[in-house]
Amino acid sequence: MKTIHVTLALLTVVGFVLRAGWTFTAPDLLQQKWVRIAPHIIDTALLTFGVLLAVNLAGGVMQPWLMAKLAGLSAYIGFGVLTMRASGQLRVVGLLGALLSVGYVFSVAFSRAVFPWL
Repeated sequence: MKTIHVTLALLTVVGFVLRAGWTFTAPDLLQQKWVRIAPHIIDTALLTFGVLLAVNLAGGVMQPWLMAKLAGLSAYIGFGVLTMRASGQLRVVGLLGALLSVGYVFSVAFSRAVFPWL
């Protein structure tokens, strides 16, 4: 189950980076039906497996590292929306913020520490 969750997480980030790149270079590609639908399917599966993993955690779901991961996920979603909907420099800020946020989420997930760089 964990392997599927990690694979889906990588897939969603690769898809985001691809779509973010298209916002700069080929915005018309974003209007294809599969491009609009695939992220929702992947993210729903990712969230489902994440919830299943969290429910099966030893020690319960209210662990500090898991709460930090959810906060980072919220930031990633917010910056991702900014990336896809803004223009100019705000789009770049959104992209950088999203990549930093998802990097934090991945590092927290693998270290199980709120401050993985310490």
